[in-house]
Amino acid sequence: MRRFVIGSARSLIERSRQNYQSQRPLISSSYRLLSSTPAADSPSSSSSTMAPPVALNTINPKVIECEYAVRGEIVTLAQKLQEEIKTKPDAHPFEEILYCNIGNPQSLGQHPITFFREVLALCDHPTILDKSETQGLFSADSIERAWKILDQIPGRATGAYSHSQGIKGLRDTIAAGIEARDGFPADPNDIFLTDGASPAVHMMMQLLIRSEKDGILCPIPQYPLYSASIALHGGTLVPYYLDEATGWGLEVSELKKQLETSRSKGITVRALVVINPGNPTGQVLAEENQKAIVEFCKQEGLVLLADEVYQENVYVPEKKFHSFKKVSRSMGYGEKDLSLVSFQSVSKGYYGECGKRGGYMEVTGFGADVREQIYKVASVNLCSNISGQILASLVMSPPKVGDESYESYSAERDGILSSLARRAKTLEDAFNNLEGVTCNKAEGAMYLFPRIDLPEKAIKAAEAEKKAPDAYYCQRLLTATGIVVVPGSGFGQVPGTWHFRCTILPQEEKIPAIVTRLTDFHKSFMDEFRG
Repeated sequence: MRRFVIGSARSLIERSRQNYQSQRPLISSSYRLLSSTPAADSPSSSSSTMAPPVALNTINPKVIECEYAVRGEIVTLAQKLQEEIKTKPDAHPFEEILYCNIGNPQSLGQHPITFFREVLALCDHPTILDKSETQGLFSADSIERAWKILDQIPGRATGAYSHSQGIKGLRDTIAAGIEARDGFPADPNDIFLTDGASPAVHMMMQLLIRSEKDGILCPIPQYPLYSASIALHGGTLVPYYLDEATGWGLEVSELKKQLETSRSKGITVRALVVINPGNPTGQVLAEENQKAIVEFCKQEGLVLLADEVYQENVYVPEKKFHSFKKVSRSMGYGEKDLSLVSFQSVSKGYYGECGKRGGYMEVTGFGADVREQIYKVASVNLCSNISGQILASLVMSPPKVGDESYESYSAERDGILSSLARRAKTLEDAFNNLEGVTCNKAEGAMYLFPRIDLPEKAIKAAEAEKKAPDAYYCQRLLTATGIVVVPGSGFGQVPGTWHFRCTILPQEEKIPAIVTRLTDFHKSFMDEFRG
C-alpha cells in the first residue's frame, strides 16, 4: 500500500512538472508584457507626473459611504481644541473638554470593579499566586477564581492564542450565567467570544449580506455601528422609525410597513436589529412588545439581531430587562423556530471596561452547515483577546452571596448604577427646562437624545456653512463650552427634526457645572438666532 501511495505521488509530481514546462513560454510571455518598460511614446513614469497609487477615487467606495458619527467631525475638532488647551490653557473659555459623545465610562472617571481587576491581574501575572504576600493583597475569592481560570487556559498563558470561539471553560461559565439569568438552557458551543460586541455585529453582517439587494431592518435613531457595517458589507439599511411621542416606542405595524415597502422594491430583508435598552434613545422594551417582535420575526423568516449590551443599565422601577432568548423560549419557540443572535459586551453595564475589548454573541437557530461558516469567519481572526474573554466570563459570573468580595462588589455595582440613574434624571430635567427642547425619560442605557426645535435663522446659518442644523448647534456648543455631544443626524431621525445625543457618564460632581454651561450657551444661542 505504501509503495502504491509513493508511486502515485511521484506520477502526480511528474505530470505537474510536464504541464508547467508546456505552459512556461506562455507564462514567461505574459510576465514580460506586465513587467516590460514603457515604450518611447508612453507617458513618463517619473514621480512628478504619476497619480498616487491610492486616492479617494480609487479606494473601495463602500469605505467612503460608511460613516461613524460618534467619532466624527465634532470629535476631531474637540481633539484639536484639547491640544490647544495643553499648550495654551487660556486659549478657550473652558479648561477641559468633556467628552459626552461616547459610552466610555472610565475615561470620564468611573472606577473599574475591584474583583474583576484583581482576577485579571492574577491571571496575567500568575507567579504572584505562589507568593505569601498575595493573600494579604487580594481577596480569597479572586485568588480562587484566578486559579480556576488559569486551569482552563492551555499552558496557563494569557498571551497565547485560544480556540477561535474563545476558551472553552470561559464559554462554559458564560453559558451558565445566561442560563441563570434566563431560566432556560444555554450551550457553550453557541457562544462566540469577540473583541467587544462590534466585531460580532460585523461578522453577522458579513454572513447575511450578499449584495445591495439584501436589507437589514434597523431602528431610526440607531447606533451608527449598524449603518456603517451594512454599508461596508454592501447591503441596504431598511429603516423603521421609533415613535418619539410614545417614549421611543417600537411598533410592529411600523416594522410590517417598512418590510412590505422594501420587498416591493426588490429588497430581500434578512434580519431585524433591535437595541434593548435603546441607543441612543434609552428606552427599555416591555416584555409584551418583545413577544410581538419575536412573533414578527418568526412569521416573516427574519434573523433577530438582539443588541443587549446595556442589559444592566435599567434605571426605572417599572421596567426590567428581558433577553430575547428568554422571551422566545418562554413562548415555546426553540432552535428550529427562530434564528436569534444576542450580543453582549464588557464595555457597558456598571463595568465600563471599554478598552479591554471583551464581548460575545450567542448564536441560536442556525443549521450546522451555517454554523461551520460562522466558525470559519471567526477563525480568520484567530481569536479574541484573552483579557476580554476573562472579563466576559466575570461579568456573567460575578461574586455571589457568601464570597469574600460580594459586599464590596455589590457596593461598587449599586453605587455606579444608582449614580447613573441620578445623573440621567438631572440631565433630563435640565434639557426639558431649555427653550425649544424636549427630552424623553432615560429608562436605561447611557444616553439622552433630546429634540431641539431650532430657529429658522439658525437653520439658514447652518445651511450657509453646509452643515446639518443639529451638527451646527453641536459645533457651536463645543467651541463655547468644551462639551462634546453627537448630532442626531449621525444616528438618523425623522426628517425635519433635530436632536443630539449626550451621555450621562461625566462624574456626578461635574453634572451641575455641565448643566450651567449648557443652559447659558443655549440661552445665548437662541437669543442670537431669534426671529
